[in-house]
Amino acid sequence: MAEPNSIERLRVELDDRGYDILVGPGLIARAGAEMLPLMRRRQAVIVTDETVAAQHLAPFRANLEAHGIAQHVIMLPPGEGTKDLAHFGRLVDDILACGIERGTMLVALGGGVVGDIAGFAAATLLRGIDFVQIPTTLLAQVDSSVGGKTAINTTAGKNLLGAFYQPRLVLADTDTLATLPRRELRAGYAEIVKYGLIRDAEFFDWLEAEGGAVCDLEPAAATRAILTSCRMKAVIVAADEREEGDRALLNFGHTFGHALETETGFGDALLHGEAVALGMVLAFDFAVRLGIASGQDAHRARRHLAAAELPTRLSAIGLSGGDAADRLVAHMGKDKKVRDGRITLILPRRIGDAFVMRDASAEELREFLADAA
Repeated sequence: MAEPNSIERLRVELDDRGYDILVGPGLIARAGAEMLPLMRRRQAVIVTDETVAAQHLAPFRANLEAHGIAQHVIMLPPGEGTKDLAHFGRLVDDILACGIERGTMLVALGGGVVGDIAGFAAATLLRGIDFVQIPTTLLAQVDSSVGGKTAINTTAGKNLLGAFYQPRLVLADTDTLATLPRRELRAGYAEIVKYGLIRDAEFFDWLEAEGGAVCDLEPAAATRAILTSCRMKAVIVAADEREEGDRALLNFGHTFGHALETETGFGDALLHGEAVALGMVLAFDFAVRLGIASGQDAHRARRHLAAAELPTRLSAIGLSGGDAADRLVAHMGKDKKVRDGRITLILPRRIGDAFVMRDASAEELREFLADAA
């Protein structure tokens, strides 16, 4: 199928489990044509949330109908609170009630929460059914929809119940971004900045100049930022699908960030991208404290994220002081990346160069967080 000039197609190379990522406008209106060659049965179960459905469900369903694809829709409440065991249990029961078979295609139409919980359902139902990611937020388009990480939260912490399970296709329709609140866009932008900070100093330089245009969704700048992020993640995932090496770098800022999300209750008080932004700043500051990174690079990272209206200080979210530090380190001790009781962090040497520290001292972290403003 010939691509419109505005559509870019990338490939995640995973042998017989490889898949395409399409980025560009109007993809929801052509989703059926992209999905149909991958379908073993003309039946789709669409998982979405109430907010996304109001904007994008009707044209998506109309397109599937035009391609003769039978549909069922399951609606979730919006927000991070949906990613829990109770909602997951109801979701899988609702999907099974649709009369699915192993040839049924599950579709995640929404942001990162919908993609994570629907992807985990696909990984577990009937021991695995095909699914498609149609991410409608900036954060999901540049990060969570690509790479096959699926998970839900537990009371013990973020994303502790999940599976590596790759989608069959990712359709990142850039038109959906125009419907996002400004805060959601900024939260997604934090994940774009992450790619520059861990692996591509020239990309970070470009973001320092053009980040405002990306957040304002100027087409050329936004498309370049999304494509650069997706290309980088596709290459990393193809080389290290199950996070045994370089893929761990994609967690930059996330060990701190997940602890912040757990402490603030997985709600609207702190969005995932906001927690990652603050986590990246903390990682830079901790690396400076250890003598690994320069204060100048830490300052550049903080300045850029602050200019994007993202939180860069613990005090901004009411978590400074020794008591907060104790709780945050306790949360970090339950992170998925803990090995033999030792906390794993992704730390920067400089902008564009990060590494995995597998034995961060809990006491040093507690002292650092207690001193952080």
